Amino acid sequence: MVNQMFLHSSPQSSQSGRPWGYLLSLLFNASCLVIIGKLLSKGSNSDSFQGLGWSRKAAEEAEAAAQYTCSGHGYVFVDTFQDGTLNCECNWCYMGPNCSQIDPDCVSDADSGDPGILEPFWIANAEVGATVVPAWYRMSYQINDGRQSVVSPELEKQIRAIHALVGNAVTQGRYIVLGTGSTQLINAAVNSLSPTHASNPAQVVAATPFYNGYRVSTELFDSGDNLWRGDARAFREGTKSLNSTTFIEFVTSPNNPDTLLDEAVLKDENVKTVYDHAYYWPHFTAISRPADEDIMLFTLSKLTGHAGSRLGWAIIKDYDVYQKIYQYVKINTGGVSHDTQLRATTLLKAVIGGYRHPKRMEAIDRESKQMIFHYAYSVMRWRWERLERIFNMSDRFSLQNVGPLYCNFFRKVTGPSPAYAWVKCEREEEDCAAVLEKAGIIGRRAEEFGADKRYVRLSLLRRDDAFAVLEHRLQALVCYNNHCEDIFSSNQPNSWPQF
Repeated sequence: MVNQMFLHSSPQSSQSGRPWGYLLSLLFNASCLVIIGKLLSKGSNSDSFQGLGWSRKAAEEAEAAAQYTCSGHGYVFVDTFQDGTLNCECNWCYMGPNCSQIDPDCVSDADSGDPGILEPFWIANAEVGATVVPAWYRMSYQINDGRQSVVSPELEKQIRAIHALVGNAVTQGRYIVLGTGSTQLINAAVNSLSPTHASNPAQVVAATPFYNGYRVSTELFDSGDNLWRGDARAFREGTKSLNSTTFIEFVTSPNNPDTLLDEAVLKDENVKTVYDHAYYWPHFTAISRPADEDIMLFTLSKLTGHAGSRLGWAIIKDYDVYQKIYQYVKINTGGVSHDTQLRATTLLKAVIGGYRHPKRMEAIDRESKQMIFHYAYSVMRWRWERLERIFNMSDRFSLQNVGPLYCNFFRKVTGPSPAYAWVKCEREEEDCAAVLEKAGIIGRRAEEFGADKRYVRLSLLRRDDAFAVLEHRLQALVCYNNHCEDIFSSNQPNSWPQF
């Protein structure tokens, strides 16, 4: 187990075994060249590729690259699998040609929200999630479907279908705009909702603790039509400017970083509210109702885990606002890559296809390896329970209070499974991020969220190897006299779907 490797490794033992490691690496690379040749040769004559035409070579390369797991701690990708050379991209804390060596002094990087948790799911569902892109696929700027649009009508159809399946957003009678991740849509919304050349620029706000992307995006573009003003609560009571100035309030629900289901703070006819529902999916929170706000943002990265595809979408009620945001995206980047849209369409079809039998949703079980929300929820729930057991042994650190709720999607009460741990250092005037850094844990500082330095955000979304390192470091930080030994007896959760 990874934790056992960390607990029993030392720099000395690593050094003494290094010559053997080099020899094994050389043998590994030599054997790979032989095996790769056999695989490619076998693929060329295999029945599995019979009948394939122009896609045959691409299929053979993809299948050959997928044969290697890099000691279970890395991946070989098609674009780095060239000329018979095996290039493993190693997980956090692993290194070497086949990712078999571990760095015993590796720190836990829990800063990033990179959603690696869903990689095992898509490896198990490789066939239904795969996409073949012909070399001539949609080479034009636009999609010639009669609308001269930059949005795939099939992708728009699947976006509406996934929301109907989950029940987390109203899409009927609404307009959909795609963006290069929801990040692009943040500034598109600010730009579209701000009055042009007004005497008072629009005031962009969000309640503390807020996702820092709103501030960074607004300040980066530095428009004269809008201005970042920080905490929305500062303008809630007795503020005359609400009557004379346009306010744009971002509401993240569930919130990033504390994962609470927040609502808008400001209520006034001059306030334009944008709801960021990136984490409003069953594996992160209970689905209590279909969201039905004027502007709602979603992202593929937190739904399927494909952050690198860079796809987000806005669901909009007002046609004029829709037109402004659509034109912003079209002028800014020419729209979202057609390749990305094709991949997203395939992925959403795979997700929806896994839930063809509604009765399966009545219980969280392992009936089908294609049920992504059941799988992801079980992983996130398991990770949160592990963290709770650790922090319950400490009076110096605490987690945010997240309770069970009834989930309309799972049709039962579900326990908390948040994407982030919002950790508080209970001692006065303590810099929580600095305390954790000394213990080998890198979190995102509370100042990034406009919050007190006694807090720090830890990501629970990364790959299993990264989470194992986080567990180990937290154990060393908060547990004493072997009180937590039983928690780490095994690194494999029994509740995970076994594919």
